[in-house]
Amino acid sequence: HGHNLGAAEACVGQVVLPGDVLLLPAHPDEDGERLRLGAGAAPRGRLLCGPGLRRCGVGLLVTKCGLLRHRRAGGAAAGGAYWVDSQQKRYVPVKGDHVIGIVTAKAGDVFKLDVGGSEQASLSYLAFEGATKRNRPNVQVGDLVYGQFLVANKDMEPEMVCIDSSGRSSGMGIIGQDGFLFKVSLGLIRKLLAPKCEIIQELSQLYPFELVLGMNGRIWVKAKTVQQTLIIVNILEACEYMTAEQRKQALSL
Repeated sequence: HGHNLGAAEACVGQVVLPGDVLLLPAHPDEDGERLRLGAGAAPRGRLLCGPGLRRCGVGLLVTKCGLLRHRRAGGAAAGGAYWVDSQQKRYVPVKGDHVIGIVTAKAGDVFKLDVGGSEQASLSYLAFEGATKRNRPNVQVGDLVYGQFLVANKDMEPEMVCIDSSGRSSGMGIIGQDGFLFKVSLGLIRKLLAPKCEIIQELSQLYPFELVLGMNGRIWVKAKTVQQTLIIVNILEACEYMTAEQRKQALSL
């Protein structure tokens, strides 16, 4: 079905999607040292099922996209609480991450870009394939740029480039004028960027479109018509809370 089945414990701290099923041990009281009951404790610790999860036959069904969290119950009793944390964190630049930035200013030889983090990133006009002092790239305020972080640490301003280590653009650079830019959660972006992502495979069977995924949660999409473009946008936005089954139904319309 495209649902992931995994032991709840093993998935803590990972991104989960609607429709995933988190298996709970059948007999928590026999589940090794960690869940051995303390003296006089209830025979079986009560497991609380928090936001983004629903009880189902074998465990917990995920109903929204986010990071799986677990808080253990006090004492040695089994149980505690599981929940999905979909709190949208602000993007923090990481060296090597590919992101979509929006040009906000030109300052001498450097462009400033909004990358969705707490501060702007800089991008040198020489950080484009084939750029020289005489042959400057045509970059305007408001342009969308797909690039990667060369420098990203807490002590320095983040610096982006649109070339790889051998000076090639490798698909980076200014993104076309038309098309549609929107934002999704960082968790969903990680899922979409995973190799063999089912969602992307299913969408690619609809009709041709261009897609740029930024690790900073920004997505740019362009299909032949505005209507086709918006269908893709709507499906990707809905993936935050749609199960694989619901998605397949939506795609078969």
